[in-house]
Amino acid sequence: MWRGSPYSYSYAGLERLLQNHFSAPRRLLQVHALLLTSGALSTSHATAAFPYNCLIHAHLRLPATPSSPLCAPLRLFSAMLAAGARPNGHTFPSLLRSASASGPATTALHAQCLRRGLTADRFVACSLVSSYGRAGRLARDACKVFDEMGIPDLASSNAMLDVLCIAGDLPAAREFFELMVERDVVSWTTFISGLSRNGCHWDAVEVFRGLLADSDGRLGEATLVSVLSACANLDGAEGLAVGMSVHAYVVRHGVDLTAFLGTSLIDMYGKYGKLVCCRRAFQIVSEKEVCTWNALLSALANHGKETEAVVKFNMMILGGFLPNQITFLALLTGCARAGLVEIGLYWFEAMVTEYKVTPMMAHYGCVVDLLGRAGRFTEAIKTIERMPFMPDASVWGALLGACKLHGNVELVAEIGRKLVALGPQQSDRYVTIRNIYLEDGNWYAATRMGEVMHEAGIKKTAGQSTVVFHSTAIP
Repeated sequence: MWRGSPYSYSYAGLERLLQNHFSAPRRLLQVHALLLTSGALSTSHATAAFPYNCLIHAHLRLPATPSSPLCAPLRLFSAMLAAGARPNGHTFPSLLRSASASGPATTALHAQCLRRGLTADRFVACSLVSSYGRAGRLARDACKVFDEMGIPDLASSNAMLDVLCIAGDLPAAREFFELMVERDVVSWTTFISGLSRNGCHWDAVEVFRGLLADSDGRLGEATLVSVLSACANLDGAEGLAVGMSVHAYVVRHGVDLTAFLGTSLIDMYGKYGKLVCCRRAFQIVSEKEVCTWNALLSALANHGKETEAVVKFNMMILGGFLPNQITFLALLTGCARAGLVEIGLYWFEAMVTEYKVTPMMAHYGCVVDLLGRAGRFTEAIKTIERMPFMPDASVWGALLGACKLHGNVELVAEIGRKLVALGPQQSDRYVTIRNIYLEDGNWYAATRMGEVMHEAGIKKTAGQSTVVFHSTAIP
């Protein structure tokens, strides 16, 4: 990779070396290690910002792990200052991205920008707005930086729109969006995605239609993914109709079905149980990734094709894909619903021992459901007792469903006490407990559960009806 002593290389040579390996972050970190061990960062060319800028950005492109924490860029920045290198407008955007979860870190970097007169740099100012907004300091700091820009450019306005959406201040985001003098596809996509993330899925679809009317250009992948996500979360046929129109747009305009876009399409069809469409979309995705398999597995497991989900999971493993938490959640869900107890228990064990995937609450809930449906209550309770955290309502709810299935009234009382202790948010589960008592003929217990619900202010969720209007097809 690098032959000879690093001291024999000029700064231009070092720059070329870093540029050549910039697309491979882990290899770039190997270069970093060599620079440190050889003392190259202590030589005269260490006073230039470029090597540090590249190395800081390389750390950002790596996933945060104990061996490569997100604070590594900040440590590099300290080393940069100690070596006498002068940070520039390319240094701080990467640093601010690494500090975006920390208000104090962002403030400290802001002070460094002010000291060096870099806040007038639009790239730096835009990064400050984003960092303050993501750190939850929208009103006091992000807005102040934005206002100090005078006449903000489009990129800065998009950053401000994004942090308003992240903060969940949708009225302010809508007003800001409508007042923007100039908008591009990033502006529209940011607002659509922000609406959907905050649960305003129908509003996201309406804004998307506004984009279609406003733009003559071809829509990008991020825009299509955002609107498909909104469609997947809508109720009734309306969301499916819009989602199918988006799919038609993809086909008609020859948009490449990447893993990112394909996953969103499979997920959208999966939410509506359109398994034939899921399979077809999956086949079309040329470069499949783990997320693509996860979307298909989840669709199959949640819509009566549990055995097929297990088969697809085995195909995924044979294809060399490494399953993650979402993969195993879909697999265990399918095993529980299909009654594949031993297969489910085997993969739950393999998830931890072989694949080193840490189980979440939902995984334990699936195992409890798996055992409970099979009537293996003793093992289900032992699984709950072995959990490394306190079980939530979803876990007790899985056991409650098994009690209803097998008529295990004795265990219902204990589950009821656990649910009451968790709070009044589980109205449907309290109703299930009362109904189990009624079916068993235990009128006293059923009446008592009704009194507990009344005392806790719990009301049965009212049924709802949905009126579906026909949507305008997407051109």
